[in-house]
Amino acid sequence: MIVVTKIGTPAEEVARICDELSSWGLSPEKIVGKHKVVLGLVGETADLDRHRIEELSPWIETVLRVERPFKRASREYRQNESSVVIVPTPNGDVAIGENCPLAVVAGPCSVENEEMIVETAMRVKASGAQFLRGGAYKPRTSPYAFQGHGESALSLLAAARDASGLGIITEVMDTADIEKIAEVADVLQIGARNMQNFSLLKQVGKQNKPILLKRGLAATIDDWLMAAEYILAEGNPNVILCERGIRTFDREYTRNTLDLAAIPVLRKLTHLPIMIDPSHGTGWSDYVPSMSLASIAAGVDSLMIEVHPNPKKALSDGPQSLTFDAFDKLMVQVNRMAQVMGKA
Repeated sequence: MIVVTKIGTPAEEVARICDELSSWGLSPEKIVGKHKVVLGLVGETADLDRHRIEELSPWIETVLRVERPFKRASREYRQNESSVVIVPTPNGDVAIGENCPLAVVAGPCSVENEEMIVETAMRVKASGAQFLRGGAYKPRTSPYAFQGHGESALSLLAAARDASGLGIITEVMDTADIEKIAEVADVLQIGARNMQNFSLLKQVGKQNKPILLKRGLAATIDDWLMAAEYILAEGNPNVILCERGIRTFDREYTRNTLDLAAIPVLRKLTHLPIMIDPSHGTGWSDYVPSMSLASIAAGVDSLMIEVHPNPKKALSDGPQSLTFDAFDKLMVQVNRMAQVMGKA
């Protein structure tokens, strides 16, 4: 349930309403909008009469039920206002959201060595990226594939951050690694294979770092948003949803099927920012530019693009990685499309 207060409701009255609702065994969460304060009620509300709440104060404008199973992630929860995730980086705060400039994340699938990751960071920054992506810990389908350098790669990401000033996005695979990764990363990524690792979701929900939640390989939209709900329910409101392609019947020509229709669907259902990863979504570098531009046209808030100094020698995901020159060329097109869509 959500309680919408009238414009100009005194802060003391909002606090009094919250205290009264708390005495009923509910947990009111205050959401301050542009003009009104909305209280999201968490707890057993199914049998609660909304008229009983309306009688608490003349300052209450309306009481609404949230019909979606994902309460906090639903657009209704924020009175149809999109949320913005603010990420502090050495180069300044970067805002990611519907009404913010397009944010670009770029870098290799895996951190290989210091020279490679620092060089990549400097090149993608020069092209206009705000974040560096790079895996220290890599979940792989085959146990014999390169799994990343682990903890030693975190210091290399820190070196790249110091050299470039870019924000760092890297994946968390295990609850035991959260704290040490959070010391380096500005955004913690939950990968597709861990989207429904509920123990991990609960723990990152207790962090004060933004969380990038990738869609699972066979996850429905509801599955994905309910996974986000786990993070939000633990108190972390800063969740970014990343569509990275889903597993379908045709895998001969693309690695996955990039679900661009998810962008308008998510915009209707949730207030959370939306990112697209066209690299994993297609699996081939030739298709990344067109899918990047199509994503912007569909209204995406951020792009995640794999870039490597020498894709043919990459330790993982080389075929879907752009060269530095290809990324430079793409960013010219991205900036033009962002201007057309009002995301520049």
